[in-house]
Amino acid sequence: MDVWTSLLNGFAVAATPINLMWAFVGCLVGTAVGVLPGIGPALAVAMLLPLTTQVEPTASMIMFAGIYYGAMYGGSTTSILLNTPGETASMVTAMEGNLMAKNGRAGAALATAAIGSFFAGTVATVLLTVFAPRLAEVALHFGPPENFALMVLAFVTVSAVLGASVLRGMCSLAVGLAIGLVGIDEISGAARYTLGIPELVDRIEVTLMAVGLFAVGEALYYGLYEGRIVETRNKMTSLYMTRDDWKRSWPAWLRGTFLGFPFGTMPAGGSEIPTFLSYATEKKLSKHRGEFGTVGAIEGVAGPEAANNATAAGVLVPLLTLGIPTSTTAAVLLSAFQNYGITTGPQLFTTSSALVWALIASLYIGNVMLLVLNLPLVGLWVKLLKIPRHWLYAGILVFATVGVYGMRQSAFDLYLLFGIGLMGVLMRRLDLPTAPVIVGMILGPMAEAHFRNAMSIGEGKLSVFVERPLSLTVLVICVAVVVLPVILKRLRRTRETLAVA
Repeated sequence: MDVWTSLLNGFAVAATPINLMWAFVGCLVGTAVGVLPGIGPALAVAMLLPLTTQVEPTASMIMFAGIYYGAMYGGSTTSILLNTPGETASMVTAMEGNLMAKNGRAGAALATAAIGSFFAGTVATVLLTVFAPRLAEVALHFGPPENFALMVLAFVTVSAVLGASVLRGMCSLAVGLAIGLVGIDEISGAARYTLGIPELVDRIEVTLMAVGLFAVGEALYYGLYEGRIVETRNKMTSLYMTRDDWKRSWPAWLRGTFLGFPFGTMPAGGSEIPTFLSYATEKKLSKHRGEFGTVGAIEGVAGPEAANNATAAGVLVPLLTLGIPTSTTAAVLLSAFQNYGITTGPQLFTTSSALVWALIASLYIGNVMLLVLNLPLVGLWVKLLKIPRHWLYAGILVFATVGVYGMRQSAFDLYLLFGIGLMGVLMRRLDLPTAPVIVGMILGPMAEAHFRNAMSIGEGKLSVFVERPLSLTVLVICVAVVVLPVILKRLRRTRETLAVA
């Protein structure tokens, strides 16, 4: 079936009243999540994962995508008005956006951020529509050796990208892989590492793990280590951009879009790198360099915000086509697919075609909804900041507890939930990333199965992984992801030493 025909069918599904309602709910919640500092999209999606037991798959995926996209939009509001990024990807926006707000141009900064987000999100979704199915077609040629190599690539890239260091990322991944071994062995049928606890025979629920690590862990960390934060707010001005603002913004939107999307699609991507690159590019190309760091340059808001939202769409390419999450939120979305028994990867466009195309179509719809929500309702989003943080986190604990208990009505699940929450607090104190735990837990059993099947094909010889060109290529990429940053860092240090000498 032609790509555009599939997309039209996706619109037919996404535009039904019930799915439009879920898209709106997702965009509304996501924008609010982006506005509130400390409450990121990963936490919001994790907290709502128990809904997957009650809501139809397509509807819930559309809602989760709305939350993900909405948080990218909403993060700019607090960055500009309060110099408090709601999301890490909005840190760069705060640099120039807050200076513009202090100099009476908050409205123009908010407008260029919202319109730039809409433009970049739409263009990036078109690129997702065109390239994702083609990448999936290539990946369909993968057998067990190639699939195992792909799982290794996911482990390596997620561990290397989503942590302060590769070692810390690998430690978190090892925890996830160990947890993934608990329960029934898919091949032999034997119970492993259950400690005689009946509830562990069916494995630890991914939803429970995600809610414990992200939602409960965040709430407990706030209660234990953070106090109340007094925030100052800049005055809101008219959402009006002058002709000169438009002239300076649109090239920045274009450059930001085409910088952000490739970084999202790469397994070693991430939203922080393209936003900083966009900011540096705009500063270098601008004819108004004197405004940077002084009164605030509108290009320094327009470019990074476009890069941020283009990256958000790009992240869905490896997630949907290869099953590789390149951000924390993508890792939680992966667990949502897992809850429905849906395996992301090359087969997804064949086995769950209606769901995938409805999800992609909902991104177009969500972009329009978010533009409508963000421009007129900025005042409402700012009022959300008046909610005391301790009330907010208390509500998260209640919601998470009720949601997890509702899955199996098991008291053991609640003990496990808060135990995992305490583990999340400890990991945060040790600066260990939490996303690799989820990835290891989900992909570990799948990697084990592919490894066993590959060894059967190779008659017990490990050489089967290097004899096949595709698996060898993927494994070489894995080595490059780990080794190249180390080599580049040492070369940089050597140059700095020689320059000093």
